[in-house]
Amino acid sequence: MTKTNLLNFAQPQLDELTIAAVAGVLRSNWIASGPNVQAFEQALSDSFGGRPTRVLTSATGAMEVALELCGIGAGDEVITSAQSFFSTMNMIVKVGAKPVFVDCDLATRAIDLAQVETAITPRTKAIMPTHFPGALVDMDALFALAKKHGLRVIEDAALVQGSHWKDRVVGSFGDIATFSFHPNKNMTTIEGGAIVVNNETEAKQVEVLRFHGIVRLPDDTRDVMVASGKFNMSDVSAVIGLHQLQQLPQFLAKRFSLATHYFEHFPHIPGVVLPPRGRPEQSWNMFCVLIPFEQFGQTRQQFRNALRAQGIATGVSYEACHLTSIGRGLGYREGQFPHAERISRETVSLPLHASMTEADVDRVCETVLSECQLTLTESNVQ
Repeated sequence: MTKTNLLNFAQPQLDELTIAAVAGVLRSNWIASGPNVQAFEQALSDSFGGRPTRVLTSATGAMEVALELCGIGAGDEVITSAQSFFSTMNMIVKVGAKPVFVDCDLATRAIDLAQVETAITPRTKAIMPTHFPGALVDMDALFALAKKHGLRVIEDAALVQGSHWKDRVVGSFGDIATFSFHPNKNMTTIEGGAIVVNNETEAKQVEVLRFHGIVRLPDDTRDVMVASGKFNMSDVSAVIGLHQLQQLPQFLAKRFSLATHYFEHFPHIPGVVLPPRGRPEQSWNMFCVLIPFEQFGQTRQQFRNALRAQGIATGVSYEACHLTSIGRGLGYREGQFPHAERISRETVSLPLHASMTEADVDRVCETVLSECQLTLTESNVQ
Protein backbone atom coordinates (compact mmCIF):
# COMPACT_ATOMS: atom_id res chain seq x y z
CA MET A 1 0.00 0.00 0.00
CA THR A 2 1.54 3.28 -1.10
CA LYS A 3 1.39 6.44 0.95
CA THR A 4 -0.53 8.29 -1.75
CA ASN A 5 -3.61 6.05 -1.64
CA LEU A 6 -3.65 5.38 2.10
CA LEU A 7 -6.56 6.92 4.00
CA ASN A 8 -4.82 8.43 7.04
CA PHE A 9 -6.60 8.31 10.36
CA ALA A 10 -5.55 11.94 10.96
CA GLN A 11 -4.39 14.63 8.56
CA PRO A 12 -3.93 18.43 8.75
CA GLN A 13 -5.40 20.82 6.18
CA LEU A 14 -2.94 23.50 5.05
CA ASP A 15 -4.08 25.75 2.20
CA GLU A 16 -2.01 27.90 -0.14
CA LEU A 17 -2.73 31.10 1.80
CA THR A 18 -1.22 29.50 4.90
CA ILE A 19 1.81 28.30 2.98
CA ALA A 20 2.29 31.79 1.53
CA ALA A 21 1.99 33.31 5.02
CA VAL A 22 4.74 30.99 6.27
CA ALA A 23 6.97 32.09 3.40
CA GLY A 24 6.29 35.68 4.37
CA VAL A 25 7.43 35.05 7.94
CA LEU A 26 10.57 33.31 6.70
CA ARG A 27 11.38 36.28 4.47
CA SER A 28 10.83 38.72 7.35
CA ASN A 29 13.84 37.27 9.22
CA TRP A 30 11.77 37.32 12.44
CA ILE A 31 11.03 33.64 12.85
CA ALA A 32 11.23 33.15 16.63
CA SER A 33 8.54 34.48 19.01
CA GLY A 34 7.40 37.85 17.71
CA PRO A 35 4.37 39.74 16.34
CA ASN A 36 2.62 36.65 15.00
CA VAL A 37 2.79 34.96 18.39
CA GLN A 38 1.21 38.04 19.96
CA ALA A 39 -1.50 38.15 17.29
CA PHE A 40 -2.22 34.43 17.66
CA GLU A 41 -2.50 34.73 21.43
CA GLN A 42 -4.93 37.62 21.08
CA ALA A 43 -7.04 35.73 18.54
CA LEU A 44 -7.16 32.68 20.80
CA SER A 45 -8.04 34.85 23.79
CA ASP A 46 -10.92 36.34 21.79
CA SER A 47 -12.15 32.83 21.00
CA PHE A 48 -12.13 32.05 24.73
CA GLY A 49 -14.21 35.07 25.68
CA GLY A 50 -11.24 37.32 26.39
CA ARG A 51 -9.51 35.06 28.92
CA PRO A 52 -5.69 35.47 28.94
CA THR A 53 -4.09 32.89 26.66
CA ARG A 54 -0.47 32.06 26.00
CA VAL A 55 0.94 29.70 23.37
CA LEU A 56 3.75 27.19 23.83
CA THR A 57 5.60 24.59 21.81
CA SER A 58 3.22 21.78 22.82
CA ALA A 59 0.22 20.91 24.97
CA THR A 60 2.63 18.81 27.03
CA GLY A 61 4.67 21.94 27.77
CA ALA A 62 1.42 23.74 28.62
CA MET A 63 0.58 21.02 31.15
CA GLU A 64 4.00 21.25 32.78
CA VAL A 65 3.74 25.02 33.03
CA ALA A 66 0.18 24.73 34.38
CA LEU A 67 1.33 22.43 37.16
CA GLU A 68 4.20 24.75 38.03
CA LEU A 69 1.86 27.74 37.93
CA CYS A 70 -0.31 26.00 40.53
CA GLY A 71 2.74 25.43 42.73
CA ILE A 72 2.50 21.66 42.45
CA GLY A 73 5.63 19.67 43.22
CA ALA A 74 7.22 17.09 45.47
CA GLY A 75 4.85 15.49 47.96
CA ASP A 76 1.71 16.69 46.17
CA GLU A 77 -0.94 14.55 44.47
CA VAL A 78 -2.88 15.22 41.30
CA ILE A 79 -5.96 13.13 40.51
CA THR A 80 -6.28 12.19 36.86
CA SER A 81 -7.88 9.54 34.68
CA ALA A 82 -6.17 6.25 33.91
CA GLN A 83 -7.54 6.72 30.37
CA SER A 84 -5.63 9.60 28.77
CA PHE A 85 -2.57 10.26 26.68
CA PHE A 86 0.71 9.78 28.55
CA SER A 87 1.45 13.51 28.79
CA THR A 88 -0.89 14.02 31.75
CA MET A 89 0.84 11.33 33.81
CA ASN A 90 4.32 12.29 32.62
CA MET A 91 4.08 15.97 33.52
CA ILE A 92 2.68 15.22 36.98
CA VAL A 93 5.63 12.91 37.60
CA LYS A 94 8.09 15.36 36.05
CA VAL A 95 7.23 18.17 38.48
CA GLY A 96 7.74 15.73 41.37
CA ALA A 97 4.11 15.05 42.24
CA LYS A 98 2.22 11.75 42.27
CA PRO A 99 -0.50 10.94 39.72
CA VAL A 100 -3.48 9.41 41.51
CA PHE A 101 -5.45 7.48 38.91
CA VAL A 102 -9.19 6.86 38.84
CA ASP A 103 -11.39 5.13 36.28
CA CYS A 104 -13.55 6.65 33.55
CA ASP A 105 -16.96 6.12 31.99
CA LEU A 106 -16.81 3.39 29.35
CA ALA A 107 -18.75 5.29 26.68
CA THR A 108 -17.82 8.94 27.25
CA ARG A 109 -14.36 8.20 28.74
CA ALA A 110 -15.01 11.10 31.12
CA ILE A 111 -13.21 10.89 34.45
CA ASP A 112 -15.31 9.24 37.18
CA LEU A 113 -16.01 12.13 39.54
CA ALA A 114 -17.33 9.82 42.28
CA GLN A 115 -13.96 8.07 42.32
CA VAL A 116 -12.23 11.45 42.25
CA GLU A 117 -13.92 12.51 45.48
CA THR A 118 -13.00 9.22 47.14
CA ALA A 119 -9.36 9.66 46.07
CA ILE A 120 -8.91 13.14 47.59
CA THR A 121 -6.41 13.29 50.45
CA PRO A 122 -4.74 16.16 52.35
CA ARG A 123 -1.95 15.97 49.74
CA THR A 124 -4.28 16.47 46.77
CA LYS A 125 -3.65 19.78 45.03
CA ALA A 126 -5.46 19.47 41.69
CA ILE A 127 -7.78 17.50 39.44
CA MET A 128 -6.57 16.97 35.87
CA PRO A 129 -9.40 15.60 33.68
CA THR A 130 -9.18 14.78 29.99
CA HIS A 131 -12.08 15.69 27.70
CA PHE A 132 -12.92 13.28 24.88
CA PRO A 133 -14.85 13.92 21.65
CA GLY A 134 -18.63 13.58 21.76
CA ALA A 135 -19.04 14.22 25.48
CA LEU A 136 -17.27 16.36 28.04
CA VAL A 137 -16.65 15.85 31.72
CA ASP A 138 -19.65 17.19 33.69
CA MET A 139 -18.19 20.65 34.15
CA ASP A 140 -20.71 21.84 36.72
CA ALA A 141 -20.07 18.82 38.93
CA LEU A 142 -16.30 19.02 38.37
CA PHE A 143 -15.95 22.62 39.49
CA ALA A 144 -18.38 22.18 42.37
CA LEU A 145 -16.23 19.30 43.61
CA ALA A 146 -13.03 21.30 43.19
CA LYS A 147 -14.50 24.28 45.03
CA LYS A 148 -15.73 22.06 47.86
CA HIS A 149 -12.21 20.74 48.47
CA GLY A 150 -10.22 23.85 47.51
CA LEU A 151 -8.52 22.22 44.51
CA ARG A 152 -7.19 23.59 41.23
CA VAL A 153 -8.53 22.19 37.96
CA ILE A 154 -6.26 21.77 34.93
CA GLU A 155 -8.35 20.68 31.96
CA ASP A 156 -6.68 18.58 29.30
CA ALA A 157 -8.72 19.93 26.39
CA ALA A 158 -6.30 18.79 23.67
CA LEU A 159 -9.01 16.87 21.80
CA VAL A 160 -11.95 19.25 22.11
CA GLN A 161 -11.10 22.74 20.90
CA GLY A 162 -14.38 24.27 19.80
CA SER A 163 -16.56 22.13 22.06
CA HIS A 164 -19.16 23.75 24.31
CA TRP A 165 -20.42 23.02 27.79
CA LYS A 166 -24.02 24.22 27.64
CA ASP A 167 -23.65 27.66 26.01
CA ARG A 168 -19.96 28.25 26.84
CA VAL A 169 -16.95 27.22 24.80
CA VAL A 170 -14.38 25.06 26.58
CA GLY A 171 -11.60 27.35 27.78
CA SER A 172 -13.84 30.38 28.27
CA PHE A 173 -14.57 29.54 31.91
CA GLY A 174 -13.26 27.45 34.80
CA ASP A 175 -9.69 27.48 36.08
CA ILE A 176 -6.87 26.45 33.69
CA ALA A 177 -7.29 24.74 30.32
CA THR A 178 -4.63 23.39 27.97
CA PHE A 179 -5.00 22.78 24.23
CA SER A 180 -2.99 20.99 21.55
CA PHE A 181 -2.18 22.09 18.00
CA HIS A 182 -0.47 18.85 16.95
CA PRO A 183 -1.18 17.92 13.30
CA ASN A 184 -3.77 15.31 14.37
CA LYS A 185 -5.87 17.84 16.33
CA ASN A 186 -8.78 20.04 15.22
CA MET A 187 -6.31 22.70 14.07
CA THR A 188 -2.52 22.75 13.91
CA THR A 189 0.58 24.89 14.25
CA ILE A 190 2.73 21.87 13.24
CA GLU A 191 3.63 21.41 16.90
CA GLY A 192 2.17 23.65 19.56
CA GLY A 193 -0.19 24.17 22.44
CA ALA A 194 -1.91 26.83 24.50
CA ILE A 195 -2.77 27.52 28.10
CA VAL A 196 -5.78 29.59 29.17
CA VAL A 197 -5.51 31.16 32.64
CA ASN A 198 -7.59 33.31 34.97
CA ASN A 199 -5.93 36.72 34.87
CA GLU A 200 -2.98 38.72 33.58
CA THR A 201 -0.93 38.00 36.70
CA GLU A 202 -1.05 34.28 35.90
CA ALA A 203 -0.39 35.01 32.23
CA LYS A 204 2.80 36.90 33.19
CA GLN A 205 3.87 33.93 35.30
CA VAL A 206 3.35 31.67 32.27
CA GLU A 207 5.58 33.94 30.20
CA VAL A 208 8.34 33.51 32.79
CA LEU A 209 7.87 29.75 33.09
CA ARG A 210 7.87 29.17 29.32
CA PHE A 211 11.17 31.01 28.79
CA HIS A 212 13.88 29.88 31.22
CA GLY A 213 12.32 31.58 34.25
CA ILE A 214 13.75 34.89 33.00
CA VAL A 215 12.43 38.28 34.12
CA ARG A 216 13.53 41.66 32.77
CA LEU A 217 14.90 44.17 35.26
CA PRO A 218 14.35 47.96 35.00
CA ASP A 219 17.78 48.45 33.40
CA ASP A 220 16.88 45.84 30.76
CA THR A 221 19.21 43.22 32.21
CA ARG A 222 17.83 39.83 33.14
CA ASP A 223 17.36 37.76 36.25
CA VAL A 224 16.17 34.19 36.75
CA MET A 225 13.50 33.86 39.42
CA VAL A 226 12.78 30.14 39.03
CA ALA A 227 14.48 27.29 37.19
CA SER A 228 12.28 26.58 34.17
CA GLY A 229 12.41 25.25 30.64
CA LYS A 230 11.90 26.74 27.20
CA PHE A 231 8.52 26.39 25.55
CA ASN A 232 8.07 29.56 23.49
CA MET A 233 6.33 29.17 20.12
CA SER A 234 7.92 30.44 16.89
CA ASP A 235 6.32 33.04 14.63
CA VAL A 236 6.33 30.42 11.87
CA SER A 237 4.06 28.18 13.90
CA ALA A 238 1.96 31.11 15.10
CA VAL A 239 1.13 32.36 11.61
CA ILE A 240 -0.06 28.85 10.72
CA GLY A 241 -2.19 28.94 13.86
CA LEU A 242 -3.73 32.28 12.88
CA HIS A 243 -4.87 30.89 9.54
CA GLN A 244 -6.02 27.61 11.08
CA LEU A 245 -8.05 29.41 13.74
CA GLN A 246 -9.89 31.34 11.05
CA GLN A 247 -10.79 28.06 9.37
CA LEU A 248 -11.59 26.19 12.58
CA PRO A 249 -15.40 26.60 12.29
CA GLN A 250 -15.44 24.94 8.87
CA PHE A 251 -13.03 22.21 10.05
CA LEU A 252 -15.34 21.47 12.98
CA ALA A 253 -18.46 21.48 10.82
CA LYS A 254 -16.87 18.99 8.42
CA ARG A 255 -15.72 16.75 11.26
CA PHE A 256 -19.19 16.79 12.81
CA SER A 257 -20.74 15.91 9.45
CA LEU A 258 -18.35 12.97 9.00
CA ALA A 259 -18.95 11.75 12.56
CA THR A 260 -22.70 11.91 11.94
CA HIS A 261 -22.20 9.85 8.78
CA TYR A 262 -20.26 7.29 10.80
CA PHE A 263 -23.14 6.97 13.27
CA GLU A 264 -25.70 6.65 10.49
CA HIS A 265 -23.79 4.06 8.46
CA PHE A 266 -21.65 2.15 10.93
CA PRO A 267 -22.75 -1.50 10.77
CA HIS A 268 -24.33 -3.22 13.74
CA ILE A 269 -21.66 -5.60 15.00
CA PRO A 270 -22.39 -7.45 18.25
CA GLY A 271 -20.15 -6.32 21.09
CA VAL A 272 -18.78 -3.23 19.32
CA VAL A 273 -19.15 0.00 21.32
CA LEU A 274 -19.34 3.34 19.49
CA PRO A 275 -18.45 6.69 21.05
CA PRO A 276 -21.32 8.82 22.42
CA ARG A 277 -23.34 10.45 19.65
CA GLY A 278 -22.73 13.96 20.91
CA ARG A 279 -24.32 17.17 19.67
CA PRO A 280 -23.37 19.86 17.13
CA GLU A 281 -21.71 21.89 19.89
CA GLN A 282 -19.21 19.07 20.52
CA SER A 283 -16.13 18.95 18.33
CA TRP A 284 -14.97 15.67 16.81
CA ASN A 285 -11.24 15.07 16.85
CA MET A 286 -11.32 11.27 16.84
CA PHE A 287 -13.81 8.47 16.16
CA CYS A 288 -12.82 5.61 18.46
CA VAL A 289 -14.67 2.30 18.60
CA LEU A 290 -14.26 -0.61 21.00
CA ILE A 291 -14.01 -4.02 19.34
CA PRO A 292 -13.92 -7.24 21.43
CA PHE A 293 -11.17 -8.84 19.37
CA GLU A 294 -11.22 -12.15 21.23
CA GLN A 295 -14.82 -12.55 20.08
CA PHE A 296 -13.58 -12.35 16.49
CA GLY A 297 -10.64 -14.69 17.00
CA GLN A 298 -7.91 -12.17 16.27
CA THR A 299 -5.69 -9.58 17.85
CA ARG A 300 -6.05 -5.84 17.49
CA GLN A 301 -2.80 -5.68 15.55
CA GLN A 302 -4.08 -8.30 13.09
CA PHE A 303 -7.26 -6.28 12.63
CA ARG A 304 -5.37 -3.04 12.08
CA ASN A 305 -2.96 -4.71 9.67
CA ALA A 306 -5.92 -6.07 7.68
CA LEU A 307 -7.43 -2.58 7.39
CA ARG A 308 -4.10 -1.07 6.41
CA ALA A 309 -3.69 -3.70 3.69
CA GLN A 310 -6.93 -2.31 2.26
CA GLY A 311 -5.72 1.29 2.41
CA ILE A 312 -7.13 2.35 5.78
CA ALA A 313 -4.84 3.58 8.57
CA THR A 314 -5.95 3.43 12.20
CA GLY A 315 -4.66 4.52 15.59
CA VAL A 316 -4.81 3.39 19.21
CA SER A 317 -6.22 6.02 21.58
CA TYR A 318 -5.23 5.31 24.33
CA GLU A 319 -3.28 2.78 26.36
CA ALA A 320 -4.06 2.75 30.10
CA CYS A 321 -1.61 5.02 31.93
CA HIS A 322 -1.57 2.99 35.13
CA LEU A 323 -0.32 -0.10 33.26
CA THR A 324 2.72 1.64 31.78
CA SER A 325 6.10 1.01 33.38
CA ILE A 326 5.79 4.34 35.19
CA GLY A 327 2.32 3.46 36.44
CA ARG A 328 3.37 0.01 37.62
CA GLY A 329 6.35 1.58 39.33
CA LEU A 330 3.90 3.65 41.35
CA GLY A 331 2.17 0.46 42.51
CA TYR A 332 -0.72 0.22 40.06
CA ARG A 333 -1.79 -3.18 38.69
CA GLU A 334 -4.29 -4.83 36.33
CA GLY A 335 -7.89 -4.92 37.48
CA GLN A 336 -7.96 -1.59 39.30
CA PHE A 337 -9.67 0.46 36.58
CA PRO A 338 -11.70 -1.93 34.38
CA HIS A 339 -13.15 0.66 32.00
CA ALA A 340 -9.77 2.24 31.25
CA GLU A 341 -8.29 -1.23 30.78
CA ARG A 342 -11.04 -2.37 28.41
CA ILE A 343 -10.63 0.79 26.35
CA SER A 344 -6.89 0.15 26.31
CA ARG A 345 -7.40 -3.40 24.99
CA GLU A 346 -10.19 -2.80 22.50
CA THR A 347 -9.97 0.74 21.17
CA VAL A 348 -9.29 1.49 17.51
CA SER A 349 -9.23 5.07 16.22
CA LEU A 350 -10.80 5.15 12.76
CA PRO A 351 -10.00 7.83 10.15
CA LEU A 352 -11.57 11.22 10.84
CA HIS A 353 -10.30 14.51 9.44
CA ALA A 354 -11.60 17.40 7.40
CA SER A 355 -10.01 16.15 4.16
CA MET A 356 -12.25 13.08 4.13
CA THR A 357 -15.47 12.53 2.21
CA GLU A 358 -18.61 10.59 3.10
CA ALA A 359 -17.46 7.99 0.58
CA ASP A 360 -14.32 7.52 2.70
CA VAL A 361 -16.49 6.90 5.75
CA ASP A 362 -18.57 4.40 3.81
CA ARG A 363 -15.41 2.56 2.78
CA VAL A 364 -14.19 2.38 6.38
CA CYS A 365 -17.55 1.07 7.60
CA GLU A 366 -17.75 -1.55 4.86
CA THR A 367 -14.17 -2.70 5.46
CA VAL A 368 -14.66 -2.98 9.23
CA LEU A 369 -17.81 -5.06 8.71
CA SER A 370 -16.14 -7.25 6.13
CA GLU A 371 -13.12 -7.90 8.32
CA CYS A 372 -15.23 -8.70 11.38
CA GLN A 373 -17.44 -11.07 9.40
CA LEU A 374 -14.41 -12.74 7.84
CA THR A 375 -12.59 -13.31 11.10
CA LEU A 376 -15.77 -14.46 12.85
CA THR A 377 -16.33 -17.01 10.08
CA GLU A 378 -12.73 -18.21 10.26
CA SER A 379 -12.95 -18.46 14.05
CA ASN A 380 -16.12 -20.57 13.84
CA VAL A 381 -14.54 -22.88 11.29
CA GLN A 382 -11.50 -23.43 13.49
